[in-house]
Amino acid sequence: MRNARTTGFILAVAFIATTGLLANQRQRASPHETVTATVDGAKISVTYGRPYAKGRKIVGGLVPHGKIWRTGADEATTLVTDKALMFGSTHVNPGTYTLYTLPEEKGWQLIINKQTGQWGTEYDEKQDLGRVPMTVTKTSGPVEQFTIEVADTSSGGELRLSWENTQATAAFTVMK
Repeated sequence: MRNARTTGFILAVAFIATTGLLANQRQRASPHETVTATVDGAKISVTYGRPYAKGRKIVGGLVPHGKIWRTGADEATTLVTDKALMFGSTHVNPGTYTLYTLPEEKGWQLIINKQTGQWGTEYDEKQDLGRVPMTVTKTSGPVEQFTIEVADTSSGGELRLSWENTQATAAFTVMK
């Protein structure tokens, strides 16, 4: 009887230890945030992981040119809108979408993808709703933590991505 209890105890401890290790492996590497804005009556939110630069080369380094980037950390970045939007010539119906970016030396593209709920590196090009050219500028100073903003502008709205010394923006309008 004692051996059965000892074996049971050892198995329980092993299970708890293994469960703890697995939970630690699934912990997010970066803090997460949801930003929300109302633009021309549309409620828009973006949920994303906010990695820190930590002295690393970001654009052209950690975020390489010519490769799809998850636009944040950990889970895929999501955009939720309750009204139809137009990003360039891409019509975005109300709903939830995943955002990726394609940074290039001569310009960036915002990728709006229909697949949701996946880890950020699980990109499926067949699920793209559209790709939108972004305007890339230098920030006024270094941005240590990756930041996404949804801004109300005089001509609609703007999605702004800022990190290191780079800001990439994509204008949008709300469909009436």
